[in-house]
Amino acid sequence: MDIAKAIRTIPDYPKPGIQFRDITTLLGDARAFRITVDRMVQPWAGAKIDLVAGTEARGFILGGAVAHQLSSGFIPVRKKGKLPYHTIEERYELEYGEDAVEIHKDAVKEGDRVLMVDDLIATGGTAEATIKLLQRAGATVIGASFVIDLPDLGGAKRIEAMGVPVSSLVAFEGE
Repeated sequence: MDIAKAIRTIPDYPKPGIQFRDITTLLGDARAFRITVDRMVQPWAGAKIDLVAGTEARGFILGGAVAHQLSSGFIPVRKKGKLPYHTIEERYELEYGEDAVEIHKDAVKEGDRVLMVDDLIATGGTAEATIKLLQRAGATVIGASFVIDLPDLGGAKRIEAMGVPVSSLVAFEGE
């Protein structure tokens, strides 16, 4: 199955010139969703993975399914202020300003092997912040898995430069 065909492209969203890659069509197609999760799991099959970290919000959907398939626990990586317990955060730069991701401070134990999951890698800012946060919490991030890579924006190379292997299922040119 060609996963790319299950992904809807919405032109000029959220601003002119952006081609938004909408995975809700993929998620709504039971066969495409199942194949996507299976393919995201495949590169890590047989690896010891204690936890899967999914980045808000589509990473929750995919990460939960991947964690289930790997018989691993799941860590929700949230935007600042969304988690109810004591948290640790990692700030990162946006095009205009700054943002932060958080996890509960007890989400990771020293030496836990963690796979990071999200729907898309673009510039890699959120993924880099997530990996730094997990590492600071004591995790060994063994990889990062995405459905979509936008290689022109360089995010996958940015993550690989951190020593974290990246896998993605489809690539789309441009933004």
